[in-house]
Amino acid sequence: MEPFDREKIRRLKVGDRVEVSGRIFTGRDRLHRYLADGGRVPVSLKNGAIFHCGPVVVRRKGQWVVLAAGPTTSGREEPYMPEIIRRTGIRLIIGKGGMGPETLAACRKYGCVYLHAVGGAAQVLAQKVARVSDVHFLDEFGSAEALWVLEVRRFPALVTMDAHGRSLHAEVAEASAAVLRKRL
Repeated sequence: MEPFDREKIRRLKVGDRVEVSGRIFTGRDRLHRYLADGGRVPVSLKNGAIFHCGPVVVRRKGQWVVLAAGPTTSGREEPYMPEIIRRTGIRLIIGKGGMGPETLAACRKYGCVYLHAVGGAAQVLAQKVARVSDVHFLDEFGSAEALWVLEVRRFPALVTMDAHGRSLHAEVAEASAAVLRKRL
């Protein structure tokens, strides 16, 4: 899936398997708080993808190399994500565990989807990183919290929140609650 334009994103539905190719940006707690509070965005995130990840990156022969790139729990970014979607125009969020109703509403309003990446496969996912093209906030936030700009090829993920307001995470929680109520 490349590029991440609004019309392609709107065609995606919960349950669709995708392979992302192109430029994605990593971000964790410090970066999300900074961006949501109006911090300067050093690159355009418009129509981009933000990956909830603190990659393990080393320098080899003058180049950055990603050794591990597993998703981190996205729920921690719920307080920030709606504003980041609105402000930056991102189209893809990649992480694990899903996000809450405010992010889902922002996805619907602005045309964004949430992609679930496989947890526990950080080394396998790192193999999908063709190169590191840039890094921002390395000195300010540290390696795990920096905004890494990665070029990925065929990065596998599953749509679990779509731009139509559907959330697989919410559906599973509701179904589980219904089963629990029947047993009590």
